[in-house]
Amino acid sequence: MSNSLTSIVLVGVGGQGILLACNLLAQAALKAGWDVKTNEVHGMAQRGGSVVAQVRFGQKVHSPLIQRGTADFLLALEKLEALRFSEYLKEDGAAIVNAQQIMPLPVATGAAQYPQEIDRLLRRQFPKLSLIEGVSLAKKAGEMRTTNVVLIGALSILLPFDLELWNSVLEENIKARFIKVNQKAFALGREFNPNSENTK
Repeated sequence: MSNSLTSIVLVGVGGQGILLACNLLAQAALKAGWDVKTNEVHGMAQRGGSVVAQVRFGQKVHSPLIQRGTADFLLALEKLEALRFSEYLKEDGAAIVNAQQIMPLPVATGAAQYPQEIDRLLRRQFPKLSLIEGVSLAKKAGEMRTTNVVLIGALSILLPFDLELWNSVLEENIKARFIKVNQKAFALGREFNPNSENTK
């Protein structure tokens, strides 16, 4: 990655920790010496609705807004949310998607259906797709609620920040009693290789 602007879109549903994930990314970029801007759209987060956050960093960032078709990375904590916001990712951008399905309210009430064969749809939509069992890895770390940190760990492999920097970001932004389980979740995410052929 050069000095050019890097744009990351994070999506999920309320309660999945998108805003913490956004903050961890932003703090890492700041610590690395980049100019950073973020944008958050909470939506109906408390009802399990869509939550979107954007992080941009580089030598100079003039706007926090990421235009459609320009994001370098899409990090999605839920499969359908990945499809909903796929238009933000540029043609050669990388999508890291948590292999979890959370039924939105219209599906839960019977007014709509969750897309069938969603994994096939994801693979067709994203040429560079990493589908990661984030919930399973979070449980392995000891806490399901660290799924967001697992995904950040997976994304971290593709970003220009060293492990020492990431460790300091985790220590500064997560409460002391939760730091060990989050560090383990992050490490398990890093062990997942987004560049591996078998992730598609």
